[in-house]
Amino acid sequence: GRYSLTMEASTGYQGSSFRLGEFVLLFNPWCPVDSVFLESDEERNEYVLTQYGHIFQGSSTFIYSIPWNFGQFEDEILDICLQLLDTNPKFFQNQDRDCSRRNSPIYIGRVVSAMVNCNDDQGILFGRWKQPYDDGVSPMAWSGSVDILQRWRKYGCQPVRYGQCWVFAAVACTVLRCLGIPSRVVTNYNSAHDTNSNLKIEQYLDENGRVQAGTREYIWNFHCWVESWMARPDLPEGYDGWQVLDPTPQEKSEGVYCCGPTPVKAIKEGELKLKYDVPFVFAEVNADVVYWMLQSDSSRKKTVDSKSVGRNISTKSVGRDVREDITHHYKYQEGSEEERAVLEKVNLRKTYPTEEEGLKVKIKASEGMNNGCDFDVFAVINNNTASERTCRLMFGARAVGYNGVLGPECGSKDLLNVALHPHTEKSVPLRILYEKYGGCLTQDNMIKVMALLQDYETKEIVLGVRNIYVKNPDIKVRILGEPMQNRKLVAELTLTNPLPGPLSGCLFAMEGAGLTRGQKIQELDSPVGPGEEAKVRVDFVPQQSGLRKLVVDFESDKLTGVKGYRNVIIAPQSK
Repeated sequence: GRYSLTMEASTGYQGSSFRLGEFVLLFNPWCPVDSVFLESDEERNEYVLTQYGHIFQGSSTFIYSIPWNFGQFEDEILDICLQLLDTNPKFFQNQDRDCSRRNSPIYIGRVVSAMVNCNDDQGILFGRWKQPYDDGVSPMAWSGSVDILQRWRKYGCQPVRYGQCWVFAAVACTVLRCLGIPSRVVTNYNSAHDTNSNLKIEQYLDENGRVQAGTREYIWNFHCWVESWMARPDLPEGYDGWQVLDPTPQEKSEGVYCCGPTPVKAIKEGELKLKYDVPFVFAEVNADVVYWMLQSDSSRKKTVDSKSVGRNISTKSVGRDVREDITHHYKYQEGSEEERAVLEKVNLRKTYPTEEEGLKVKIKASEGMNNGCDFDVFAVINNNTASERTCRLMFGARAVGYNGVLGPECGSKDLLNVALHPHTEKSVPLRILYEKYGGCLTQDNMIKVMALLQDYETKEIVLGVRNIYVKNPDIKVRILGEPMQNRKLVAELTLTNPLPGPLSGCLFAMEGAGLTRGQKIQELDSPVGPGEEAKVRVDFVPQQSGLRKLVVDFESDKLTGVKGYRNVIIAPQSK
């Protein structure tokens, strides 16, 4: 918090008071006795000092990253973070008690987790998971936290519209790093949202294999949260270190929309009774998916997927723009003795069928799944039995939001008599046409492909599911001029329109900590035709030397949330 420093002086019976100034006291991860002490200098540099990073998105089978400008040391950000603490409801309820607890990163973590969303308070971000976003900014359009935090303060602590999970997590990461708490954004693929704490996500299919609407439980294609490094003196020994903090408003914790800090080790060990919110996060990475398919006699046939949830848990590597897989921090290897012991502790039984037995169906994607193109997906069916099987194959594709909510259908086929010879493989193609998916694709660019195989004789049901990411074009970023502190540079930004129709309302937005003094926006005067280039040049003057990241976003009427970046080494100003 912010403190004033005053000197009291007295001579004889007279006293004087001299105001010496103000100082801000933060957490100190360099100090061995601080509760956020982090021993590695490389990790302190990455998780406290670095003002840019990458956030992983896509699907478990197509992982990509977007660049993000955290900007925790940019102008006004520290003041905004302190104002955030003074705006939280606990401060208004009891200022003395709130301030006296701010020496605890556990307490601060819960406050920040609650205050980044606006569900219970004057928080920073308003969440929205479907269009329209016309009365705010699409979550896909943000490239950094600075603009969001400055807008929140500028408009009297009114929530900024709109955020989704990676935006909530990135803003929280900025605030926590600014306050001195080592933090990083983490992505969990096939993340379960378990509303009733039974470690099962139940999906209901109609007789044609289509998922029925109405469920509150979803499998998010990916979900982002924050990990923060801190001691946990409130818990038994062994739970210090990385803690999950999730500011996305999903479920309430002690009556407030926040989550954590949840010890990552407690998730791995299945210690569901430890503070805070271990059961919810444990389910996000471990729940089973149960499909109930409606039969012709109105009964339902059950099939269980125990493997897909909690895959490829990812964060940015220390000092490099590449992905680090940290799944092993959250759970033991599938089928291991350690995993069995944890599952037994939480009363969850998992069965992992062997590759050799029965009927199998998998979804295979083709190359070149680019936005604007037609492409094929394949249901690859294996009959690993000694007898011939005759089956029905229901094979379909639907647009899907990253949070698992399904949109319109964009391709399907229903084959009533698929003959499968013993010990053979058959590949069935499904053509996905741009004219079908172009109008129903959400801004997440995701298509859920599902193949449901039903054996007529045994009534066995086998399901293959895959989320396909339709790739946007790349933004080319060129730096013109000699990169030097306080010397004008020019960024040339180029994107080629891959769609069969023109793009209207095109603009590039560019920002970078220490480079641009906020966001720079350049609009194009005319539409960009099919195959044509959208190109602009933007001037900027770097204020700080060293390695910097220039982050770029492209928006238009039909192509949105396209990201690009360029690392720039700025030389110090010559004396």
